[in-house]
Amino acid sequence: MHLLSIQRLLGLLLMLFSFSLLPPALVSWFYDDGQVQVFTTGMGAVLGLGCLLWLPACRYKDELRVRDGFLIVVLFWVVLGLAGALPFVLATTPELSITEAVFESFSGLTTTGATVITGLDVMPRSILFYRQQLQWLGGMGIIVLAVAIMPMLGVGGMQLYRAETPGPLKENKLTPRITETAKALWYIYLALTILCAVSYWLAGMSAFDAIAHSFSTIAIGGFSTHDQSIGFFQSSSIELIAVVFMLLAGMNFALHFVAWRSLSLSSYLKDSELKAYLSVLALVTMVTVSYLYYTDTFIFISDALHAGLFQAVSIGTTAGFTTADYFIWPGFLPVLLLFVSFIGGCTGSTGGGMKVIRFLLLLKQGHREMVRLVHPNAQIPVKVGGKPMPDRVINAVWGFFAAYVGSFVIIMLFLMATGLDQITAFSAVAACMNNLGPGLGSVGANYTAVNDAGKWALSFAMMLGRLEIFTLLILFSRDFWRR
Repeated sequence: MHLLSIQRLLGLLLMLFSFSLLPPALVSWFYDDGQVQVFTTGMGAVLGLGCLLWLPACRYKDELRVRDGFLIVVLFWVVLGLAGALPFVLATTPELSITEAVFESFSGLTTTGATVITGLDVMPRSILFYRQQLQWLGGMGIIVLAVAIMPMLGVGGMQLYRAETPGPLKENKLTPRITETAKALWYIYLALTILCAVSYWLAGMSAFDAIAHSFSTIAIGGFSTHDQSIGFFQSSSIELIAVVFMLLAGMNFALHFVAWRSLSLSSYLKDSELKAYLSVLALVTMVTVSYLYYTDTFIFISDALHAGLFQAVSIGTTAGFTTADYFIWPGFLPVLLLFVSFIGGCTGSTGGGMKVIRFLLLLKQGHREMVRLVHPNAQIPVKVGGKPMPDRVINAVWGFFAAYVGSFVIIMLFLMATGLDQITAFSAVAACMNNLGPGLGSVGANYTAVNDAGKWALSFAMMLGRLEIFTLLILFSRDFWRR
């Protein structure tokens, strides 16, 4: 373990993050909302901490190994979550405790969208912008950004990239050089953000709201600048734009890159995971719309389609935007929508959940086991897109699923032990581990009802989901620390 090299890199990454506090400071100055000192003080503190870590180890540039990369990613997300809470602690509006500030920071960076803040409509613009920016930075991963723009770090970028990027097929690179791969991802991410912001603005949002919501839409985060979320705007055009860009952000960004480079849509048409992703969302949308209409929740089919489509896509992609209080919808719909978030977005997307490819592989593996009961000696490969999947990938998916379920149960039982009811505890863990945000019961609208111990547990659940379980749990393994 190259501890001094890890310390050096951690210091560099913290110094890099400190400059992200400059844009909200400029927003505060522009709108004169009195929060400039909050962000300049926070920037100085984070920059100073980064320097303190970097200076003693600045001469150590050993090549990182795989486990060094995992340790850096986890340490950075923990330190970043704590550092990101500093402006919330320093700000007088809103008045948050340290626990609430850390919860809000982790929720932003992990693109979960669970919030403890109310009264967003009267909140300082700089605080609102900062929340949205946290999600945007966390969406593609600030470590991938660091690999893209800081090749002078002198470390093995592939180790950081593999530990940070979501999905079971982490070895795939879009370009021969990992820094070029990271840059390609960020170019696409930035381009989609700009397109989304311009579309929102043309549809009637103010420039501030358009930029802020483009951040959380492309990051599939769900934070909004209004308490009513997207429903505040009462605009079918804005909701349709949100649906389109949530769908795009929930797709594998590698597909966007290949389509852009080849100027062809064939990469989309051939991708099995994308077909499954769109099929699941289409099916859930049809069920939701039909049930809303036939239970007279909405009198007109157009209203049912309007609400059902938006909520199915928003929750299915784990964005978490709302136009209606879906958690009070009748029958099984709230639970159905919550369960869809377990599937989440495609691998290589900004979406949360277990990822569509894992869900697809689990179904195919289950089907293979049933066939084997009838034909015990048959050799039946599991194929995706006509290509057989290695057994190592199948085993990794089953291991991920087992670790996911085990972690889910432990955190849920802990929340129930703190006094939360079963529905609230179950949905809170699901919403946080899937990086969804809104849950059911007491956490349908916000998380102010959760006690401090529960907020810390849910912050841990957000990290588990964002880092895809193993990246975080591996640090609790003896084998990881064994020489």
